[in-house]
Amino acid sequence: MTIDLPTPDQPLNIGTRGSPLALAQAYETRERLSKAFDLPFEAFNIVVIKTTGDDRTLIDADRPLKEIGNKGLFTKEIEEAMLEGRIDIAVHSMKDMPVAQPAGLMLDCYLPREDVRDAFISHNVTQIADLPSGAIVGTSSLRRRAQLMNRRPDLNVVEFRGNLQTRLKKLEDGVASCTFLAMAGLNRLKMDEVPKTAIETADMLPAVAQGAIGIERRVDDPRAAEMLAAIHDTPTGQRLAAERAFLAALDGSCETPIAGLAELDGGTLRLRGEVLRPDGSDAHTDEISGAIADGVSMGQALARTLLDRAGPGFFDWHGK
Repeated sequence: MTIDLPTPDQPLNIGTRGSPLALAQAYETRERLSKAFDLPFEAFNIVVIKTTGDDRTLIDADRPLKEIGNKGLFTKEIEEAMLEGRIDIAVHSMKDMPVAQPAGLMLDCYLPREDVRDAFISHNVTQIADLPSGAIVGTSSLRRRAQLMNRRPDLNVVEFRGNLQTRLKKLEDGVASCTFLAMAGLNRLKMDEVPKTAIETADMLPAVAQGAIGIERRVDDPRAAEMLAAIHDTPTGQRLAAERAFLAALDGSCETPIAGLAELDGGTLRLRGEVLRPDGSDAHTDEISGAIADGVSMGQALARTLLDRAGPGFFDWHGK
């Protein structure tokens, strides 16, 4: 199929949040599309859209996401703009994405995945084990909170919202002794000066789809479909298919402490998963391996295994 490529006069509109990390991801998308189709940057227009999750008052108040909504906080306005035709594609951090897309939209393009690990950020110590009892730890992630309280129930974990720069500023201001960020975000922003230590996945299993960029499009847009197919990274897509199937079979909202990571080794996919009580008082982990093509069914099977092991009522949300 021959498609009409965008031009500086009729550019492809790329929707994104306005944080430095979101913009860096949009710029990477533009660069990959530009290179794939030998087009100037001017053939792509970056459109910044403010989402509910970017509301400054909610960030400053350090209100937990579960009190003000769910993962849709970071996508709703962007997806509305795409359905209305104001943008052509949207660039997302995949760990922010709900497991189901609105009618008329789809996700079938992922860029090569970055470092999946969490980063321990502190000016004083380099690992969780070195924190003194009672130390204040800031995080906005229910998963990280539950994992920390499970491993170190003696720590004082407080809500710590905002984009990467906001959280680093709070750390400098002494609001907490340490915090956690994704290594992927720090790498994409080339923030080598941040006092960080990567946490191995055996010690803190990351969020589902952490480190991955997804590009959403309209189902009925063949031009976007063909252009995005040219920059899609198949291994990342295979890994996320298993991880997001695991997440979907569990819950997938911001109200649930869930961790999951798929890794490829030749033709084999290994999927690890963890579910925790929000207060960290109980946790269940397991893993499954098999053919890459069976990733979705493996994700569903691992979810059933963990739910069966956890027993009824493990999550207050489950079954409601």
